[in-house]
Formats: sequence, structure tokens, C-alpha cells
Amino acid sequence: MDYLMIKHAHVGFVGFSITLFTLRGIMQFSGIDWRRWRLLKILPHLNDTLLLCAAVWLAVTSHQYPFVAPWLTAKVFGLLAYIGFGMLALRRQAPLNVPAFIAALASVAYVVLVAISRSPTLGLA
Repeated sequence: MDYLMIKHAHVGFVGFSITLFTLRGIMQFSGIDWRRWRLLKILPHLNDTLLLCAAVWLAVTSHQYPFVAPWLTAKVFGLLAYIGFGMLALRRQAPLNVPAFIAALASVAYVVLVAISRSPTLGLA
């Protein structure tokens, strides 16, 4: 497959992942139980699997790997923060839902900015 095609697919999966997370968060904070829609429980996992596969393919193809390329290492740690905060944010009636939701969006914003700048410090240092 063409590198640019996979890269564009990866970016599309990222956008869809953020959209699904935001939608589920907004629904939860509005008192709507998004868990009753099977599609909203399954689709994020399917999309994130495709996102991860595209990311691995891009890393292998470009010969840039986490723990070798600092910006990819930063993306991995940012992704782990996004997952952790996202899990807290989407728990049922947890006291930290809103702060965790904001932290998850901040984490994913950092990951996107690192991807764009290819710098773990976002070019600020």
C-alpha cells in the first residue's frame, strides 16, 4: 500500500476516534446513556484497532520507532494518558468525570500537535 494512503487513513481514524470520544462524553454529561447503543460501544474499538494497525504500518514503513524517535515516544506516552483519562471520563457516575474528560482531550491534543511538529516539546525548546 502507498505510504500517503495509509497516513491519510491514520489521520482519518484519529479524527473519528476523537469525534466518537467527544460524542460519548457529551452524551454522558447530558444524562444520555450512550451504552444502550451497541454501535457506540463497538465502533470505537473497531476504529481504534484500525488506527493502531495504521500506526504500526507507518512506523515500520518509515523506519521510525517509539523509544528510538523521541517524538514517537512522546506520542505513545500521550496516547497512554489519553486512554487512562478517557477510561476515567467515561465511567458511570465517577466524581472525576469532567476533569478526566478535559485531561483526555488535552492529552490527545498534545499527541496531535506532536505528530504535526514531530517534536515532543512542540518546538518550544
